[in-house]
Amino acid sequence: MKGVAVVTVVLLASVVSPAFAHRTDEYLQATTIAVEKNRVAVELRLAPGVAVLRTVLTEIDTNGDGAITDAEQRTYAERVARDLSLSVDGVPVPLRVVSASAAPIADLREGLGEMHLAFAADLPPRDNARTLHFENRHLPRISAYLVNGLVPRDPDLHITAQARDSLQSSIDLTYIAASGSVSFATALEWLLFGGAAAALVWQLGSDRREKPGTGGHDVPTPATS
Repeated sequence: MKGVAVVTVVLLASVVSPAFAHRTDEYLQATTIAVEKNRVAVELRLAPGVAVLRTVLTEIDTNGDGAITDAEQRTYAERVARDLSLSVDGVPVPLRVVSASAAPIADLREGLGEMHLAFAADLPPRDNARTLHFENRHLPRISAYLVNGLVPRDPDLHITAQARDSLQSSIDLTYIAASGSVSFATALEWLLFGGAAAALVWQLGSDRREKPGTGGHDVPTPATS
C-alpha cells in the first residue's frame, strides 16, 4: 500500500501545478480515479497546447464567439463522457457528468489555462476484490494521456494492482472492498477455527500432563532444601 501511495504522489506531482508542463502541440489529458465502496469518481484535467488549441476550441466554443459558456462546458463534458469507458467487474458502467469548468480562452491561448471535468458512476455493493477498467479515447490524434488511481480515503479499501497501457490512455485497477460487517460464512469460519484451536490447545495440555518421562518413568521433582 505504501508503494501505491508513493507512485500516486510521484505521478501527480506533474499535474498539480496551475498549468502543468506539456508540449505545445499536444492536448494533455490527465485522469485521476478515486474508488469508493459504491462509487467511482473520475476527474480529468485538460490542457491544450497552443498549437492544437484551435482544434480543441472547435469542440467547445461551438458558436465561435470567443467565450466558453457554462452550457458549452456542460455540452463538452458530455461529449468527452462518450469517449470514456468504464467497466467494473467486467460490467460496463455509465459515467455521469458531475461538474465542468474552463479557464478563459485568453488564458488558454497563452498556454496558461486548463479545463476540469468531473464524472462519477454508482456501483452495486460488493465485498472482496473488484476489478476496474478505464479507457480514454477523446481526440487521440492530438492527445497525450496520463492516468492514475488515487489512494482510497476509506480505510476499508486497498488498491492491490495498477496496470496502464503504453499511452496511459487506459488502466486496469484491482482493489479490495472489505465491508465493516462480518458475513455469516466468515463468522462461521472463525467459530469453527476458534473451536478447533481451543480443542488443539486442550489436547496439547492434556498430552503434557499425561506424557511419561524418559525411560517410561515420571521425572522426579527435585527436593528443595
